Amino acid sequence: MNILVASDSFKGSLSSMEVAQAVTTGIHRVFPQARVLAVPMADGGEGTVQALVAATGGKLVDVKVTGPLGTPVTARFGWLPDGTAVLEMAAASGLTLVPEEKRDPTITTTFGTGELIKAALDRGVSKIVMGIGGSATNDGGAGMFQALGGRLLDETGRDLGFGGGQLDKLHKIDTTGLDPRLKKVQILVACDVQNPLCGPGGASAVYGPQKGATPEMVQLLDANLNHFAEKIKEQLGIEVKDIPGAGAAGGLGAGLMAFTGAALRSGVEIVLDTINIDRFLEQVDLVITGEGQIDSQSAYGKVPVGVAARAARYNVPVIAVAGSIGQGAERLFDYGIQSIITIVKGPVSLQEAMANGGALTADAVERAFRLFKVANKMKGIFCCDDEE
Repeated sequence: MNILVASDSFKGSLSSMEVAQAVTTGIHRVFPQARVLAVPMADGGEGTVQALVAATGGKLVDVKVTGPLGTPVTARFGWLPDGTAVLEMAAASGLTLVPEEKRDPTITTTFGTGELIKAALDRGVSKIVMGIGGSATNDGGAGMFQALGGRLLDETGRDLGFGGGQLDKLHKIDTTGLDPRLKKVQILVACDVQNPLCGPGGASAVYGPQKGATPEMVQLLDANLNHFAEKIKEQLGIEVKDIPGAGAAGGLGAGLMAFTGAALRSGVEIVLDTINIDRFLEQVDLVITGEGQIDSQSAYGKVPVGVAARAARYNVPVIAVAGSIGQGAERLFDYGIQSIITIVKGPVSLQEAMANGGALTADAVERAFRLFKVANKMKGIFCCDDEE
């Protein structure tokens, strides 16, 4: 029996590798001889760097960069054996780096994200994979552009300051000093949101409030991003305003497309391709995937459905393990997942479940595989034709 474990983390409880270890423990309690292949997974959001480094035998690199408030922070990115760098913009420009009382997306900057890209370029990177969730910013990637050598000038020829609140002053986009190495590197952006840059569904209106924006700030920031997009179109000939995903991370999606030539793709698909999951699927009989909570939203760019879709190409059945099962989880049965198992045994507080996630996961998987053992003994009793 060959089994692939390819699960996301259980946020706040277990890393993707710890989930895989717990699942493996549960399997081996029932089938000690089973061959279990563990591949950490992520969807391009938090934990993607750690998962891809663990899956490929890469290493972590620490870099001093400019944080979202303009003060130094230490950011970490992954360096994979094939020369790919895996970055999370949140490591340099994330909301968790800004105390709640100081959150103001008119002044926060993506400059540190640009410095993170530059650090990867300095190491001779061949491809950059970037997750752009969890941002504290709303500057359209302006700070990133400046960190990479670009200049944003006002009518007097002065450089704009940090933050989306400055973009209304933009008069000229100067790309002459932009790092030429960007042209030689493929940049893939893990982006699963479809928000345009501006408007009611744009970066400022949808995500600005959670970053500290008041209603007045939202109007200002939206108008400024609109002005920014018009200047990009006018001076660079690139249309970004209405592209799905342009509004991701406070408009960083738009900036990455306009200034680095990046392509926005499904985060889970990028991860699946980066670890080359097909090489594992070719040799297994069963896949176990999972995430902290499985519900109707899991059908949209999350790990379990992404893994199941890839496994379907090889006709390999998939079981999902979850910390909890939410409303609409049954939808996943239409996406190639045969069964969903919750790790919770009975009434328990969230804190207790998270604190004991590893043991609960191992126990739940053990129970599931004991059922497999019974089914194997009863082979032939139950009809396996779905049409009968």
